[in-house]
Amino acid sequence: MTMDVHGRELRYFVAVAEELHFTRAADRLFVSQPAVSKQIRVLERQLGAPLFDRDRHGVRLTAVGTALLPHARAVLAAWDEAWAAARRAGEAASATLVVGMSTSPGRGGLLPAIRSRFTALRPEARLKLRQVGWEDPTAGLADGTSDVAFVWLPLAAPERFRWIVVATEPRLVALPETHRLAGRASVDFTELLDEPFLALPASTPELRDHWLAIDARDGRPPVVGGEIASTDETYEALVDGLGICLVAAGNAPLLTRGGVVTLPVHGVMPSRFALAWRADDPSELVRDYSRAVAHGVNSDSRQPA
Repeated sequence: MTMDVHGRELRYFVAVAEELHFTRAADRLFVSQPAVSKQIRVLERQLGAPLFDRDRHGVRLTAVGTALLPHARAVLAAWDEAWAAARRAGEAASATLVVGMSTSPGRGGLLPAIRSRFTALRPEARLKLRQVGWEDPTAGLADGTSDVAFVWLPLAAPERFRWIVVATEPRLVALPETHRLAGRASVDFTELLDEPFLALPASTPELRDHWLAIDARDGRPPVVGGEIASTDETYEALVDGLGICLVAAGNAPLLTRGGVVTLPVHGVMPSRFALAWRADDPSELVRDYSRAVAHGVNSDSRQPA
């Protein structure tokens, strides 16, 4: 009897089989660990046999899992090749480039300038802007729903991406205007170590750590007053006094709507805003868009070590 198996189930299975660890596989896939476990259970029910042995010593492939692994890899490789071929054909027909973003790259007219240079290179192309939630730090690159994306560095699995830094901005601290430090001209980060901070979702550990300034805490763990996943959530949490947060200077106007102030903060490294794309993407549209971006900034694309 032939059964239908979804590519997601096979992809999750291969990730767990290669990592031999459900949490690491989830991090690699940019999903939660329960989501991975659920898909593995679905596949095991379809096969009528367990794929992994799990105990306090770790995770191991069963005989069934070992037999399935090379075929699952082959199926995924064939699908990835077919998907890329279909995407190239569709791109050639429609000449549409999807630009993902979780933060508006409006800084000083940046986006219109890029659009103008890109249009000069590819007058037939159409740009589609796509807003992506903060839960996905790659703004759609990881799951292929964006062709290029404006993202904050650092990225998870940096070897999968190329990027061009388009803005390097100091990090400010955002505070409710009733905060004891709100009237200061600036603060030192050491004055904030015991303050409750607003944190990005745990599904984005690299950026969460960056905006909590883990590297500037000298080993002291942060106090997390709440989690935020959008600009509006951040503003409301600040006004409600749930915590404070670091914010890129270019994003400060999004929060200072009344009841919130931002101050320069000493002792933290600046933030980096970048255009990124998948390292294995052969698209000429992606190449030309990155050229349009690179033309206007003093930064080179690079392959992370």
